[in-house]
Amino acid sequence: MLLDAKRSHLVVIDLQARLMPAIHEGEAVLRNVRILLEAAKRLGIPVTVTEQYPKGLGPTVPPVQEALPPEAATLAKTAFSAARDPMIAERIATLRGGGRNQLVICGTEAHICVLQSALEFKTSGLDVFVVADAVSSRSSHSVNAACARLLHAGCQWVTTEMAAFEWMGEAATDDFRALAPLFR
Repeated sequence: MLLDAKRSHLVVIDLQARLMPAIHEGEAVLRNVRILLEAAKRLGIPVTVTEQYPKGLGPTVPPVQEALPPEAATLAKTAFSAARDPMIAERIATLRGGGRNQLVICGTEAHICVLQSALEFKTSGLDVFVVADAVSSRSSHSVNAACARLLHAGCQWVTTEMAAFEWMGEAATDDFRALAPLFR
C-alpha cells in the first residue's frame, strides 16, 4: 500500500531538548524530520507533535518547532503511547473521521514511545507507517528491536524519501519542483 497525502497524518513523537543529545544519529533524525515537515506543510498534511513529560524532558527542539506548519498541534503526554493520551487520541480520531487513516510516525525513542504508539494505533485500525531514518533511540540495538517488532505487527517501515515521493505521486508538479531540492 502506498502513502496518499490526502489520507495521511504526520505524528512527530518526543523530539525534546533533554533527550535529543543522547539519541543515536540524532542530527540525521532531525534533518529527516524537517524534510517530512516541509513536505507535510507543502502538501497540506496535518501534523501532530507530542512531548513526553515536557516539564522533565523540555520542549520540542527548536529546529523542529521552526519547521512546523502553523496548523500543527503540539500536545503534552505522560503515557508512553500517544494513543493513551485522550487529547492526542481525540485529535487522531477527528482527523481519521475526515479520511486521514494513514498515520506516518517519526521521532524518539523507537523502542518505547514510537513503538507503543504505533502498535496501539495499528490495533485501532489505522494504517501505520514508521519512518526508519526519522526515528531513533539511545542505542541502535533498540531501533533494530523496534523495527522487527513493528514489522511483525503489520506496521510499514518506510524512509523519508519513500514517504515524501509517495505523497507527491508524480514529478511533473509544482510540489515536486519545490520539494525535490530537499533530497539533493
